Amino acid sequence: MHTSLTPTALAELRERRPYPAVSLTLPTHRRSPDNAQDAVRLRNVLAEAERQLEQDPGVTRAAREEIRGQLAAAVDETDLVHALDGLVIFATVGEHHVYALPRAVPERVVLADSFLTRNLVAAYAAQRPYWVLSLAADRVTLWSGSGRHVTESAADGFPMTRSPANPDVEREERIGDTPSTFNDEEVRHFLRDADAALRDVLAEDPRPLYATGEDAALALLADAGTAAATALHIRHGGLAQGPPDAVVRAVAPALAAEARRETGAAIEALDEARGRRAFAGGVDEVWAKVSDARIHRLVVEENYRVTVRSTDDDHLVPAEDDDPRARADIVDEIVEKALDTGAEVTFVPDDALADNGRIAAVLRY
Repeated sequence: MHTSLTPTALAELRERRPYPAVSLTLPTHRRSPDNAQDAVRLRNVLAEAERQLEQDPGVTRAAREEIRGQLAAAVDETDLVHALDGLVIFATVGEHHVYALPRAVPERVVLADSFLTRNLVAAYAAQRPYWVLSLAADRVTLWSGSGRHVTESAADGFPMTRSPANPDVEREERIGDTPSTFNDEEVRHFLRDADAALRDVLAEDPRPLYATGEDAALALLADAGTAAATALHIRHGGLAQGPPDAVVRAVAPALAAEARRETGAAIEALDEARGRRAFAGGVDEVWAKVSDARIHRLVVEENYRVTVRSTDDDHLVPAEDDDPRARADIVDEIVEKALDTGAEVTFVPDDALADNGRIAAVLRY
């Protein structure tokens, strides 16, 4: 069961598959007593998937049996004890994928020629993922972060280690001075190698980058010049070995400051757009603009969810969850369409857009 996403993984999941590509989504719960219902809901969506596979004349018997096996394997990988807010299961001939999302999703079963990825796309955008590079003279660790959670990454050879040379014992005894480890030329080369490896990581999964370490280590990293040039430096040594909680505490002030800056910039951009009549607000108006590929920047409250249905004139109006015409994941669909058309997407704290319908956009024209 995956709990992290990358742009490369999302791109692969969105490729066309032989029909049918089966997508199951359902809301889950992190704590009891609410999580007691998760196993029942999972059985229900599996039963619905079985029913659709059985009744679809476009599904061959061989494909149906293969996909049943893939769904069974996906369920075996699903850990509801450690569920987050949403569960997504994909299955087709020869493959299956399971994702636990920190974002609610509607309960759905879809058979198509591609997987239903809109919930994953929106979850990735909302996570504000980042990298943390932690430096020591003998170890460089890359941490993959989202919010107040980091995990050590094994991408492109990380963590990188070296065996440091013994210090100059005679000099230490003579003048009471231990030479700085970071003056060692081998360490310079070591950090340059780390910078080169980081370049490959950022090419595949570009994110904001934070670097932690002693002043001398950060200075050498800056001298390396290339991939790490954009890193925000945090003067905090001793994190190359973790633990993850300590890494989170070290970067938390910087993350909070960046979130405030990003929110302020987004609100300012919306105000400026309103003044030049390049503004859209509310789910109905934003949906119309994103469908026409007119959105330059989309701004959404982090936990905004709304169930809607389409009217005869193609407007969106509020709907009950049990309405057969309801679309419970319209916000995620808007986010996915916006990103597909090259728009920038910014998530802001709840109530930041209270006067703008919870979702708003700067238009291209």
